[in-house]
Parts: sequence; structure tokens; C-alpha cells
Amino acid sequence: MLSIADKVPQRAIVMLLGPAFVAAIAYVDPGNVAANVSAGAQYGFLLVWVILVANVMAGLVQYLSAKLGLVTGRTLPEAVADHSRTRTRVAYWLQAELVAMATDLAEVVGGAIALYLLFDLPLLLGGVITGAVSLFLLAVQNRRGQRVFERVVTGLLLVIAIGFLTSLFVAPPAPSDVIGGLVPRFDGAESILLATAMLGATVMPHAVYLHSALARDRHGQPDEGAPRRHLLRATRYDVGLAMLVAGAVNLAMLLVAATNLQGVENTDSIEGAYAAVQNSLGHTVALFFAIGLLASGLASTSVGAYAGAMIMQGLLRKSYPLLLRRVVTLIPALVVLAIGVDPSRALVLSQVVLSFGIPFALVPLIRMTSSPTLMGADVNHRVTTALGWTVAAVISVLNVVLIYLTVTG
Repeated sequence: MLSIADKVPQRAIVMLLGPAFVAAIAYVDPGNVAANVSAGAQYGFLLVWVILVANVMAGLVQYLSAKLGLVTGRTLPEAVADHSRTRTRVAYWLQAELVAMATDLAEVVGGAIALYLLFDLPLLLGGVITGAVSLFLLAVQNRRGQRVFERVVTGLLLVIAIGFLTSLFVAPPAPSDVIGGLVPRFDGAESILLATAMLGATVMPHAVYLHSALARDRHGQPDEGAPRRHLLRATRYDVGLAMLVAGAVNLAMLLVAATNLQGVENTDSIEGAYAAVQNSLGHTVALFFAIGLLASGLASTSVGAYAGAMIMQGLLRKSYPLLLRRVVTLIPALVVLAIGVDPSRALVLSQVVLSFGIPFALVPLIRMTSSPTLMGADVNHRVTTALGWTVAAVISVLNVVLIYLTVTG
């Protein structure tokens, strides 16, 4: 099958970039904002190391997902379905659907909070608007193609980066404090809860599923040999650059909170954090914060809905109307907004749910990319496989500890 890699010279790697930046939107969604701001406000620089470790983990699994799509020509959900019985496929889809609902909860609630901060709109109305905009962005992808969708989403990623990095440059933290946060440690059950939320907000299951489709649909399935090696090398650059941007934004969120919000009352919510940023850094910086949050909600909910449709189609082997797929995961988020649940707390807990879904994405991904039968000459190196299993084990252990502390606490 002829791919883009066959048509461009070796030096034109930049022309192959894009899919990873769409997937990276999942790593800077409103759930990240809630988890990172809460971590910085409550524990200062204690959990800086979690962001760095999570970002490295995310980079590894995103590359493996893209590689699976390029080498096999199958998305991760399709590959799981190929090796599963019908009941297993349906059960696997149900857990993925639950994770998709948690994803949408974070993204829609975050967009609603941003619209409330910017325009004083009721949260429920803001949630409806966020859902409607996501449908519009998905329509752009359907009608104009993936390349246009990539440009729109990458533009929103730039807005997100500017929105959250601005406050970091206005009031930079002390380098010694940041370095001190690189030492792995916790401080009680709540810090483990936040660390798990930060991990779930970074290594997001739907982004792992999605990247295999993004890479394949953009580049095709290149022939084994030089074209595939070139495309895989370009994919490594793509993932590295995208995760560098996402990691910088996530780190900025925590550092700003740790520098300006630690010890300040009522900063355990995004609204409170916004008010504290406004009081300490001024209206302009707070405005950038709110705009970044809005761009995060709008972009991430469209990417999340795109991923949900791809997961459903791959596992159930049937295509469903986009509007129906959008409504299925939108309803829980609107219910949360309608009944008055604390939106910031709901955001953090949604990220914990995402963390529980990670092993279901990672285990089949690592098994398949480690299979010589499926991957041929591009099978994982033994070190890569070992690192992949380590990532899955660390996340699983964190989840077990979290359950124990929640039950006994």
C-alpha cells in the first residue's frame, strides 16, 4: 500500500507531523487542569515528579499505538476485536464506554466552567454549548478531512499552551523548589489520589486507542523496509514534540498553583483557582487562564468523541450515527452539571476512573506490538517491551493502593 512516506523525500519529516498533536490534546484537557491545580495548591511542588514520569510513560505508549496502526493497518480496537470472541468484545467495549463517559465528563464540565468564568453562563448551558461545538469540530473532520482537523486542533493546542504558560512567565517559581519536587514521594492518601488522577489525566486510555487510527488514516500502511522505517522515525519525532508541548503545559499548571495558590483558601476548585490567580497575578493573566481552559474543553471533547466513535466501530464492528455517539457520553456530563455536583471534584474523580481503564488499553497494546507474527521486523525491542510492562504494572499497583486507602480511610 502506497503511503505518504513513499511520496516525500527523507528530509521532509515535518510534512509527516500531526497525528500525535491531535492525540496530545487528551493530555491537556480540563481534567489535567483540575488535577494539576489541586496538586499544586494542596501539596506545592511535591508531585512535580508525577507529571514528568507520566509524560514519559505517555510518550512510550503513544508511539507503540501509532506503530501498531502503521505496521498492521489495524486500529487497536480492531486488533482487539480480531483476537476476541463476541462476548469478550462486548465486555471490553463496555469498560471502554465507561472510560469514554469519564473522559467526556471532564472535558464538557471543564468547558462549562470556562464559559462560566468568561461569560457568567450557567454551567448546564455551558455544557450544552461545549457539546455542540464538539459536534461542529467533528463535522469539520468528516467533511474536510483529517489534515484540516489536525490544523484546527493543533491551533487550539497552541491557544491552550499560551493560556497556561503565560502565568508561569509572569511569576516563575524558584528553581530549587522545582528540583526538590523531582524526588518521588507522597504525603498521605489524598496525595496518592491526586497522583493517580494526574496519571489518569496524562496516560489517557482513549488517546492510546485513538493514535493507532490517527497514524494509519493519515499515513496508510507502508511497506516493510525503508518507507516504514522513515515513517516510524517521523512518528517518534511527532510523539516527542507533541508530548514536549503537553508536558510543558501540565508542568506549568502545577508550578503556577504551587507558586501562587499554596496555602490560599478556596483553591480546591478551578473557580477558586481562577479567582486566586486574578488576585495574585492580575486580570489579564486570569483571562489567559480561562481562555486556555475553554480551548482545552472544546478541543478535547471533540477529540474524545472522535475516539469514542472509533472505539465503538472497532470493537462492535458497526458504524453508528455521530450524533447518537455524541449524546451517549454527553448525557452523564450534563446530569452532573444539572444536579449541582461540585464540578472540580467531579473532574478529579473522573481522572481516577480513567486511570482504572489504562491497563485495558496497555496490556493488549504491549502484547500485540511484542508479537513477531503481527509486527514482523518492527516488533518491539526487548527493552521496549520491558518498559511497556513496567508502565502497566506501575499504574495497576497505584490503582490497587488507591482502592485500599479509599476503603480503609
